[in-house]
Amino acid sequence: MSDTALKRVAEQVSNCRRCPRLVRWREQVARERRAAFAHEEYWGRPLSGFGDSAARVLLLGLAPAAHGGNRTGRIFTGDRSGDFLFASLWRTGFANQPTSVSRDDGLRLRDAWIAAAVRCAPPANRPSSAELANCLPWSALELELLSDVRVVVCLGGFAWTAALRLRATLGRAPSPLPRPRPRFAHGAEHAGEPLTLIGCFHPSQQNTFTGRLTEPMIDAVMLRARELAGLPAKRSS
Repeated sequence: MSDTALKRVAEQVSNCRRCPRLVRWREQVARERRAAFAHEEYWGRPLSGFGDSAARVLLLGLAPAAHGGNRTGRIFTGDRSGDFLFASLWRTGFANQPTSVSRDDGLRLRDAWIAAAVRCAPPANRPSSAELANCLPWSALELELLSDVRVVVCLGGFAWTAALRLRATLGRAPSPLPRPRPRFAHGAEHAGEPLTLIGCFHPSQQNTFTGRLTEPMIDAVMLRARELAGLPAKRSS
């Protein structure tokens, strides 16, 4: 039942046009294309989350990359950030393979779901607060169906803020944002109901090429997420 409902949500997300600025940008990028991908058909639409419908861990990113997810139609697929992230998910037992280059490349996630706080590629990779507000209901819809999720790995400060706002909307009645606002940091944890948040530096080239985020650092966060979610320390790949 949840798989069918998640597919319906995915179809609704892919047709969203709530944010005129993002619609113009994502479609412009899909028309003009990067020279390296000139022969490819770009997705050029919003991206739903993907993964295991029985997931206990949600990985929340910022937004699709203009020539990554906006091209391939799957978040983190086909860009350098995704290369770093999926390799870690494979090492820590969340994925069946260490790479992801297209929607039909055989990647399967176990116990994990991946989504973006903002579902369209934004100019300069900087969505506005209004665009985040427009997108959060899609994450809330997915989480209502992903009833086993207990932990959110927030990939960057933007995702941390989005997860705090998202958590406040869940449950029978909206709850206020915590005061003082928990600060984002790599490895920071914020327990709460119904979700515990963990901070992780975003696997962007700016972080990974400079050594601000290393393989052991991201792996430690993913293994901690497994622990908090009540999963085995690691499953064999």
